Amino acid sequence: MPAIVSSVIKNSIAEELGIQAGDEILSVDDTKMLDMIDYNFLCKSDFLTIEIKKADGEVELIELEKDYDEDLGIVFESAVFDRVKPCLNHCIFCFVDQQPKGLRETLYVKDDDYRLSYLQGTYITLTNLTHDDKERIKRMHLGPFYVSVHTTNPELRVKMLKNPNAGKALENLNWFRKNKIPFHAQIVLCPGYNDGAELERTLSDLAKLKNTVLSVAIVPVGVTQFRKDGLVQVDKKCAEQTLSIASKYKRVCCSDEFFLLAGQDIPPTKYYGNFSQLEDGVGSLRLLLDNFKKLSLPQKVSKPFKLTFATGYAAVYAIEKIAAKLNRIKNLTVTVNPVKSEYWGQNITVSGLITTDDLIRTVKDLDTDLVIIPSVMLKSYSQDFLDGKTLDYVKEITGKNFLVVKDIYSMNEVVDYIYNLEN
Repeated sequence: MPAIVSSVIKNSIAEELGIQAGDEILSVDDTKMLDMIDYNFLCKSDFLTIEIKKADGEVELIELEKDYDEDLGIVFESAVFDRVKPCLNHCIFCFVDQQPKGLRETLYVKDDDYRLSYLQGTYITLTNLTHDDKERIKRMHLGPFYVSVHTTNPELRVKMLKNPNAGKALENLNWFRKNKIPFHAQIVLCPGYNDGAELERTLSDLAKLKNTVLSVAIVPVGVTQFRKDGLVQVDKKCAEQTLSIASKYKRVCCSDEFFLLAGQDIPPTKYYGNFSQLEDGVGSLRLLLDNFKKLSLPQKVSKPFKLTFATGYAAVYAIEKIAAKLNRIKNLTVTVNPVKSEYWGQNITVSGLITTDDLIRTVKDLDTDLVIIPSVMLKSYSQDFLDGKTLDYVKEITGKNFLVVKDIYSMNEVVDYIYNLEN
């Protein structure tokens, strides 16, 4: 995959140079780039020579002078410019493998690329990490990385990932420590496999790596109705046991779902440190509630208005608390309508996996002036749901107005909307 320009930032150096979407960056200072790591490294210079292949095929050579750390303002179509390192595992809990046909093509892609982990925070298993990869990581001192550890028991990890290289996890992590390469660890908890005593072993092994481990996130396995191999969901007893074990170790946090399954309150802010694994659902509800507390609310709106939050069941804990406070605003009626996932099955409760049919079924008969949904329901920078249908399609079928909240950890957009109702 070549270094194709997706867009340029307004008023940037790239815009001044006439670089446009569709152009290809062939080299920087006569050096071909493998990825954004190379690009970022090469661009840290006062003087640059950039070779560009324009969309019409013409090749240009541009020389420029800039501040050392000044960004060119180029946005690429991909963070890697060669082949993405594919996932070679067949994990027993892999969500991609339990998806039915007919969803967006990108949902079936399985990568396991250390470069994407460093650049974008995706999780890697280290099972395809080569000697050359390690040498590059060491030479450029890359990090932190996000590593799907799951277990440090070599035999169990081979069994769970179905890859003979999976047993080298602790060896690779010790190499990280030796070379001062920091990482965040993830454990997908699968009852009957890596819970209980095995979880104790894993957390104990990770603790020995000390400050090389920046954080550990424990998340429950997701089991859809399409999985037929007997893998079971985390229940209340397992959630309580996991929370108890995790509490013995520093920098170890369980995802919000464990607390909800155990019937416990979401922990205070201090528990989550710097919220380093938010994308894994670790602390997202606490951050949302904390941010909402900082907002000032109007006392009333000019005329009666009805708002409805349509969200996954996992977010209901926080959204209901927020709705209760919004309902104190005169003339405003706020309801929470969680979307039941008939598509995936009742065990799937996150908003990011909601399909159009399930959303339509939830909101079509509601008496409301506005339906509020989080942006995670849609593909980034689009209005496409994971089943390929669009928000416009949902609007047409339901006849409802929608507000898509872009910042899922804040209610700023919702509160701003309510303030506008005063006029």
